[in-house]
Amino acid sequence: MLKDKVAVIYGGAGSLGSGIAKAYTEAGARVFLAGRTESALRKAAAETGAEYDVLDARDEAAVEAHAASVVERAGRLDISFNLVPRGDFQGQPLTEMSVEDYTRPVVQGIACQFITARAAARRMTAQGSGVILSLDSASGNGSPMLGGTGAADGAIDALIRQFAQECGPAGVRVCGIWTAGVTDTLTPEKLTAAGAPAMDEAAVQGIRGHLDSLRMTRRSPRIADIAALATFLASDAGASITGTWVNATAGMFPS
Repeated sequence: MLKDKVAVIYGGAGSLGSGIAKAYTEAGARVFLAGRTESALRKAAAETGAEYDVLDARDEAAVEAHAASVVERAGRLDISFNLVPRGDFQGQPLTEMSVEDYTRPVVQGIACQFITARAAARRMTAQGSGVILSLDSASGNGSPMLGGTGAADGAIDALIRQFAQECGPAGVRVCGIWTAGVTDTLTPEKLTAAGAPAMDEAAVQGIRGHLDSLRMTRRSPRIADIAALATFLASDAGASITGTWVNATAGMFPS
């Protein structure tokens, strides 16, 4: 489905990024993983058949130089997917949350998504084709106890739609995926960093089960599900899809 396509996945060393990279390489794409931690990138690249570059996706100059480098090395840039963590902090009511904890995912999230999408859009509009993808939790309408996650999601939802409107006439598609959590990416370390109390694997399993119970299908999306969807959206089979978010929440947030 992606034969001869060239993809960059920002935040590609994580479990979801690695899963998507594997799906992309298996579909025939040449994939570049970008992230800040070389050891994690090296491991992910070895497991997925991708290449990697050490890069801070919040650095405008570095992202522009990297996009130019990808085109120089591979001849083009067809797919850009930003999965960089935003620093979300959850589990506290707004009345007890600090300004920093609330605004961090909004400011960091929208800036990073803008920087990478803009770099991709500049190259893709010049070549007359390309796909820019994003992903968030579908909380843009607001959800209790999620801190700045809803505001960050809402901002990124709007950003993706605007890029699609402006870049569409040049043949570039821009769209996103709503997941409301991909349960097999959850670990005690990730949940603790997001504001959850210290927990063991049994507690994480409980959270996964709770998320499953909130879905219409009683099954949360998994890495493989999102990787398959991301492959479809990036391919020519998804040629009519742009300016929207695909609801992959299994009905947690009905559209």
